[in-house]
Amino acid sequence: MSIRFGLLTLLQQQPMYGYQLRQEFESSTGSTWPLNIGQVYTTLSRLERDGMVVVTDEGDESQRVFAISDAGRTSVHDWFATPVQPSAPPRDELAIKLALAVRTPGVDVRSVIQAQRTSTVRTLQEYTRSREAAGEDLSWLLVADSLIFSAEAEIRWLDHCETRLVRAGHAAARATGTERPAHQPVAIEEGAKQ
Repeated sequence: MSIRFGLLTLLQQQPMYGYQLRQEFESSTGSTWPLNIGQVYTTLSRLERDGMVVVTDEGDESQRVFAISDAGRTSVHDWFATPVQPSAPPRDELAIKLALAVRTPGVDVRSVIQAQRTSTVRTLQEYTRSREAAGEDLSWLLVADSLIFSAEAEIRWLDHCETRLVRAGHAAARATGTERPAHQPVAIEEGAKQ
């Protein structure tokens, strides 16, 4: 999501100055996407330049109050009506890390997976506690649910990666003849028989 549409959407509620917009944005998203006040004012300047917002007569010289224009309202309407389409597959650092780990000699890929799983489970627990503390704040509940579902999906994916890694290890061992087939009994040494 762009900051541009977040600010425009908030300005549909009422005119605000930059600091108010920053607070409302962070409150609406459960502070999962903290904004630098510089980002807010830079974005507001661009929105003003593009005719999406106007500066009102409210406020004083130290606080410029912004209101959404008709063009801004149309832009927000179009944004809500348009499905989110990633322009390219996202660069997932974890997927890249695991892809490189399997090709790097000396890296214990299962340890990498386990460390990530442990971290993601902790994060999932934090998100769950945050969601429970949110009470009835629907906007934060929606964001928290998204974060929780993403963390759960990552854990499932890590489980899948570990399974795939084990299968690949078994297949490689069979190909080199170092794995004993499951149906073959273990040979007992003569001296060990009773």
